Amino acid sequence: MAVIDPRSVVETVWRMESARIVAALARIVRDVGLAEELAQDTVVIALERWPADGVPEHPASWLMATAKHRAIDLLRRQGRYQEKLAEIGRTTPQAADPDLAAEMDDYVGDDLLRLIFTTCHPALSTESRVALTLRLLGGLTTEEIARAYLVPEPTVGKRITRAKRTLAENRVPFELPPPAEAAERLASVLEVIYLIFNEGYAATTGDDWMRPALCMEALRLGRVLAGLAPTEPEVHGLVALMELQASRTAARTTADGSPVLLQDQDRRRWDRLLIRRGLAALARAEGTFGPYVLQASIAACHAKALRPEDTDWERIAALYEVLAYVAPSPVVELNRAVAVGHAYGPARGLALTDTLEMPNYALLPAVRGDLLARLGRAAEARAEFRAAAAITRNARERAIFESRAAELT
Repeated sequence: MAVIDPRSVVETVWRMESARIVAALARIVRDVGLAEELAQDTVVIALERWPADGVPEHPASWLMATAKHRAIDLLRRQGRYQEKLAEIGRTTPQAADPDLAAEMDDYVGDDLLRLIFTTCHPALSTESRVALTLRLLGGLTTEEIARAYLVPEPTVGKRITRAKRTLAENRVPFELPPPAEAAERLASVLEVIYLIFNEGYAATTGDDWMRPALCMEALRLGRVLAGLAPTEPEVHGLVALMELQASRTAARTTADGSPVLLQDQDRRRWDRLLIRRGLAALARAEGTFGPYVLQASIAACHAKALRPEDTDWERIAALYEVLAYVAPSPVVELNRAVAVGHAYGPARGLALTDTLEMPNYALLPAVRGDLLARLGRAAEARAEFRAAAAITRNARERAIFESRAAELT
């Protein structure tokens, strides 16, 4: 029988449950920074106890219960216990009250979504909102966030610290904002949900190429949001985009976890139910041209092609051109270069990449390597793939780039 390492269990459960725990604590203590500190204290307790006492039968529940009890103890010490009891309609405190924590947040609804709207408060800069939400809900480290945004790690650390301080100083309530304010925060909320999905779809670091649990959590949040904002086309566009991309999950890796690129995937393994859901969500946003609707339209082109050679690359290139106008970014331009390379030849795609500057972004040399290889410029392509392998922090992705370089003789 395999020996279970309690510390690895703590790490795994924390990675899966940290967002829910922080959200639940934030609901209790009404302070996002304090909630994160209490949650991390709980992890320390688990690291001390589980190796000695054994891993509990339900480790996630153990972490949540312990974290809530610590939050309640803190409220008692701060003299806010009576206020909380009054808030939930209780008048007589009890010494032993195992159901109190559940009562405190049972009426909340979706704590995670409330946490997203809280961390996307307009008192914060856009950069700070995204960094804090990715940290708390995506479980990303400051290093991972820095790489996702192509900024120095200390910059991200300062943004997160400043964001938590601002929320505390402004006494931002942990609750869904009224409809008018919710509309103001919607763009940031959508951005954060999609970044969480992307971190699950193509992990920036680690040994695994994908983190499906993050994808599913982002998709779930998107579906909840679509129910709350049924008239917002971009919400449906984002949901459509995530449904369509998630449909490829089973085909994106081999049995040993190695990545399978889009062109090489067995499309019979694509989840047709998710594709139908994605196309239905896209239909609800029909006639609009927001960034997520456009990206979902691109994903739909791939989803409708039963074979790689059936892909309508000219339409995809045209959609990317519109997207580059609506939401310009180096990443969009790089993807447009890929599409143009397929639609009109690798030379035109390569010319587009020549205009891009994306330091420490592994996919730029990787795309250039592919385009150069298709042009028969093997030595240059090999150098690009080796550069991509040197940059990436994901072990699976590095193996692909090294393999592509080795194939070029």
